[in-house]
Amino acid sequence: MEKLDRKLASMLSLCQRAGCIASGEEGTELALKNKKAKLVIIADDASENTKKKFLNKTSFYKVNAVVCGSKNALGTCIGKPDRTVLAVINNDSFADKIFELVQNLLL
Repeated sequence: MEKLDRKLASMLSLCQRAGCIASGEEGTELALKNKKAKLVIIADDASENTKKKFLNKTSFYKVNAVVCGSKNALGTCIGKPDRTVLAVINNDSFADKIFELVQNLLL
């Protein structure tokens, strides 16, 4: 899934504008530790170590995680350079909607 679905890209962009995205490995880790992360999105082309690290962290903190989109696509959606991992923070409704969109894409 090199290019993200239009609805998913729009939701991520809206989240960014609303201040509900923590991006990058450090920002996402901090959001998880502070219990602000509601959903973690990991790029398809992230290294296996990075995928494993964040899947383990999200399991530990009981936060949903999805693997979708490329680093470039994730970064483009939020108006930043390539991003390996993003967290939707402080907003359950954004997180639920994005999770639902990704699940529908993966079916």
